[in-house]
Amino acid sequence: MALDSPVSISVVVPVYSGEEFLTELVGQLERVRQDWRERQAPMELSEVILVDDSAIDGSAAMIDRLAATHGWVTALHLMRNFGQHAATIAGVLHSSGDWVVTMDEDLQHSPGEIETLLKHVVRTGADIVYGKPVSTVHEARSRDWGSRGFKKLMVLLTGNANIADFNSYRLLRGSLARAASNVCGYDTYFDVALLWFTKRVEFRRLELKDQRFINSGRSGYNFRRLLTHARRLLMTSQVKIMRLFGLLGMAIVAVSMLAAVALFLQKVLFPATIVTGWTSLMLAILFFGGLVTFMVALALEYLSTLVQAAHGKPIFFTVDRSIDAAIADYFASQPE
Repeated sequence: MALDSPVSISVVVPVYSGEEFLTELVGQLERVRQDWRERQAPMELSEVILVDDSAIDGSAAMIDRLAATHGWVTALHLMRNFGQHAATIAGVLHSSGDWVVTMDEDLQHSPGEIETLLKHVVRTGADIVYGKPVSTVHEARSRDWGSRGFKKLMVLLTGNANIADFNSYRLLRGSLARAASNVCGYDTYFDVALLWFTKRVEFRRLELKDQRFINSGRSGYNFRRLLTHARRLLMTSQVKIMRLFGLLGMAIVAVSMLAAVALFLQKVLFPATIVTGWTSLMLAILFFGGLVTFMVALALEYLSTLVQAAHGKPIFFTVDRSIDAAIADYFASQPE
C-alpha cells in the first residue's frame, strides 16, 4: 500500500533534570530522522516535543535553545512541576503524529530502538508496544527488586497483568494516545487510561539501562512518589481483589446457613448433645459478618465503576489501522 505522505512519528520527552542529556538525545533523534529520509522509508520523525516540567536544572533554557536550532523540536513549558505523567500527557496533547513515542530524558531509552518498536507493532497489529528490559535496569538489587515487587503487588490488587511491564518507553497509536490523554484527570494513571481504549498491547524486549542511577545513585522516585503511584493506579483501576472479598462473604454466608441446617437437624435428632447458646450465636455472627462483607465488596466495586466513569472511561472508540500496511510492507522488503 503506497501513501501520499510518510507516516508521521512524534516523540514526547518529559524533562525534569535532563540538562546534561538533552543535546545528545536530540542528536540521536536527528540521526534517526536523517537515516529514515536517506533510506526513503515510509515513516518520518516529524516532531520532538520536549516538555519542561518545571525543571530543577538548566533544562528549560536548553530546551529553548534546541527548539531554536531545530525546526522539528518543540519546547513546551509547564507552569509548575506536575509530574512525569502529566508532562507526558501535555506533550501527547500537543502532538500530531500518526504514532507517538514517549521516552525518558536520560538516554536509558535509545532513539535507535524506535524502529524496533515500529517493526513489532505493525507485525503484531498492536496499538501499544512497551519497551521491556531484557535485564536489570538500575543494576541495584534493592531498587530493581523494589520496583518488581511494587508492580506485582499492583497486579495482585487490580488483576491487570499488564501493570508488571508498564514502562515509560512506549509507542502509541496517535489517535489512541491523544484520546486517552484527553480524558485523563488529576488522579488518572496514564497507562491504565490507555487500556480503556484498546486491548492490543504488546511488549518488546530491549536493552534499557538507567545510567544516571547506575553512575550517581540518583533516582526520580522515592517512597512518597511510589505511594502516590500506587494510589493513582488503584483509583484508576477496578480493584479486582474486591471480588475476592465478595466471594469470601458469599462463602461465609453459605457455610453458616449449612451449619444452621446441620444444627437444626442435630437439635431434632440428638437434643441431648446440644450446648445451648454458643453455637447459634457463632453461626449468627458468621452469617451477618459474611453478609456485610459481601455487601461492602459489592458497594466498593460499584464505586470503582463510578470512579472510572468520572475519570472518563469511554463506552467505545474507533480506530483506523490502514496506515500500518505501508510500514509493514516496507519492513518485509528489508533484509533482516
